Amino acid sequence: MSTQEVIGILIALTAFSSYINYRFIKLPKSIGITLITLSLSLLVAAGSRLGWGIDEVAQNLLKGIGFNETFLQGMLSFLLFAGSLHVNSMELAKHKSIVALLATVSVACSTFLVGYAMYGLTRLLDINLPFYYCFVFGALISPTDPIAVLGILKTANAPKSLEMKIAGEALFNDGMGIVLFFVTLAIATGTHEAVSAKGISLYFIRQGLGGIVLGSLMGWLAAKLIKTIDDYDVAIILTLAIVTAGYALADSVAKVSGPICMAASGLIIGSSLKNGSMTKHTIQQLDAFWELLDEVLNAILFVLIGLEFLRITFTMDTTLAAVGAIVISIAARWISIVIPVGCMSRFRKFNPDVLMVMTWGGLRGGISIALALSISGPQHDIIVAITYAVVMFSIMVQGLTIGPLVKRMAHDTLLKKPHDNPNP
Repeated sequence: MSTQEVIGILIALTAFSSYINYRFIKLPKSIGITLITLSLSLLVAAGSRLGWGIDEVAQNLLKGIGFNETFLQGMLSFLLFAGSLHVNSMELAKHKSIVALLATVSVACSTFLVGYAMYGLTRLLDINLPFYYCFVFGALISPTDPIAVLGILKTANAPKSLEMKIAGEALFNDGMGIVLFFVTLAIATGTHEAVSAKGISLYFIRQGLGGIVLGSLMGWLAAKLIKTIDDYDVAIILTLAIVTAGYALADSVAKVSGPICMAASGLIIGSSLKNGSMTKHTIQQLDAFWELLDEVLNAILFVLIGLEFLRITFTMDTTLAAVGAIVISIAARWISIVIPVGCMSRFRKFNPDVLMVMTWGGLRGGISIALALSISGPQHDIIVAITYAVVMFSIMVQGLTIGPLVKRMAHDTLLKKPHDNPNP
């Protein structure tokens, strides 16, 4: 299948799903589009059993797309930049301490909790998933997905302080999760001799701090250039250069975290736009471009997530493991939030109800699936199946219920007290 055919079919499916959701289903876009494409995938799977011969076409489409390469090396940089561009950096700065802890300590804690729990579960179910691969799964499932989280928060009407915590964590913890994933994968695949405690520490520092520094520098430089012009065409091209060339520079040359770099760049440029020398019209055009691109790429991403079902085979053992993994991932999420919040409680008080919302609002998405698909070897199928089940539960169940949960919490007077709006 040619590139033109793949793109044409993908855009057509995205347009069809978006229209059906808007016209009839009326769910949040990420949830509605995923539901429609998942339903189409089920029809294709059923049709192949009836001898319709459409399964081969669908498989060729998925091979032509290459989800992990398309997402990690293409779409992710645009989505992270667009998401961070519209985050209020001044509001986010008020919660920088808790966001930093959630994006680092919480991810590491969740990785170990999920790893040990999954090892016990797979032994109980007599599934051959090696010890270290359980931690690989823990690393890829622990970070919340900024694309899924930001999309749902737009419709949830969460209190601003709560939204900033969840959004800020989601923007930066995926970089930590990706680093943890490659470290645990290196150990699992037998190259752990080259991985020392000192080497891991330096790797984390280089990826995390390096990504922040490089992203901030690129964002600062782009912001300075944008301030000298008042032409939205040129401003758009400059920001596109940051996302494309900047991500390649971070990932291939500087060897720092590309996702963290893009998040930092977007925050710097977004903050500068609010205080720039451009006219209001130019700023609106630039914002509108990135908001539109963000919406289109989000829609395509959730179509891809729905289509990936065609690659997955569920057995009784993997289904039981998937159900257990859903429970484990949510429990680990809650514990990993309580730990940093407990450390911060000496300085600020946190409402237990808000912790519940943050736990349930920690959605998983495309990043987890892309990382799972990049694993090779006999463990590939079981990890991909379990990951897909957790992600689909996260999007379909948690995504649908987080809005009503936030609304219920909004009626609780505790949410409106000063101690629930920490500024660490």
